[in-house]
Amino acid sequence: MTAHTAGELTPAALRRRLAAGDPVTLLDVRNRAEVDRWRIEAPSITHHHVPYMKFVAAGVTGDVTDLLPDDVAEPVIVVCPHGEASAEVAERLVAAGVEAENLAGGMDAWARLFDRTVVADGDATVYQYRRPASGCLGYAVVAGEEMAVFDPLRAFAGRYRTDAADLGVDLIYAVDTHVHADHVSGVRALAAPTAATPVLPQGAVDRGVADAAAFETVADGDTLDVGGTAVDAVALPGHTTGMTGFRVGSESGDVLLTGDSLFVDGVARPDLQEGADPETQARDLYTTLTERLARFPDDTRVAPGHTDAGVGDDPVVARLGDLRDRLAVFGMDEDTFVDHVTHVGAEPANAERIVAINRGEVSADDDEAFELELGPNNCAAG
Repeated sequence: MTAHTAGELTPAALRRRLAAGDPVTLLDVRNRAEVDRWRIEAPSITHHHVPYMKFVAAGVTGDVTDLLPDDVAEPVIVVCPHGEASAEVAERLVAAGVEAENLAGGMDAWARLFDRTVVADGDATVYQYRRPASGCLGYAVVAGEEMAVFDPLRAFAGRYRTDAADLGVDLIYAVDTHVHADHVSGVRALAAPTAATPVLPQGAVDRGVADAAAFETVADGDTLDVGGTAVDAVALPGHTTGMTGFRVGSESGDVLLTGDSLFVDGVARPDLQEGADPETQARDLYTTLTERLARFPDDTRVAPGHTDAGVGDDPVVARLGDLRDRLAVFGMDEDTFVDHVTHVGAEPANAERIVAINRGEVSADDDEAFELELGPNNCAAG
């Protein structure tokens, strides 16, 4: 009799399936609290949740296939925290005649998946970094022999350094667009072992960054020179008082790194800055959309700080004119807009501690920092 063994599916291979829109059946064997905290999301996924211990019990008292719906679509991809329990479940399913695969490394490996794509090329190349697990987006601007990274994630500090070395350029700036509430900033981790200058908006420093003296600050209209390319700071407050975007000129048209202000599928929420009134922030965000962005032409490419579509192959960008036509928020009057963006759901997980870490008030080791930011970013208002 031939023994059948469950296959191993890498996170990168799963992302490619999801990017292609292939129907995917995910069997999550974590406990309910873990599943409720975060899971892999994409339009083509069908989710099934059966805790691991039920499969253990079924292996003794019954048929493991009884735990699956009668019409389950195969192959079934089994998911757990680190890929160990799910491997056992996948093997049990295969032995019972179900086509099953194990997600290698589990949710931990999914959280470590990090992609890079090109947004614009020419004298200056703009790269977009995307973390499918959370939808976090960051950027690198490479021109001449220099590189600046915007909104880096601490979990991937080594990746940016490796990419700079592979591209044969010097990493000269590590920049945050604001004080983040959903992920641990990589600015300090990038600057410490390199000659890169850490940069924060002046408005972010004004919120009380403990090690403010270590940062170069920028305000609206200031310019960073990256290999002869001007990268202009653009005040885009509303999500936070210090939220600052960056305009990058390229041969194929300007790219505006909008951070957490304007996304390709909505706008930022205004209630994540401690001590700030959400309604006041919302009105400032309305001014950002209707006045501060008004000076940018329709063909400006918006490159945001987050996305709900984190599994695609192409960079997450959109023409500003298309967003003006497509997003409902651009057609709202101010009071309607304020009501819309101030009625939002749960905050990002561990937001208060992440903000404290990013302001330099408390420290966290790499393992704690990684765990704190797992889950949906929840920075959008819609």
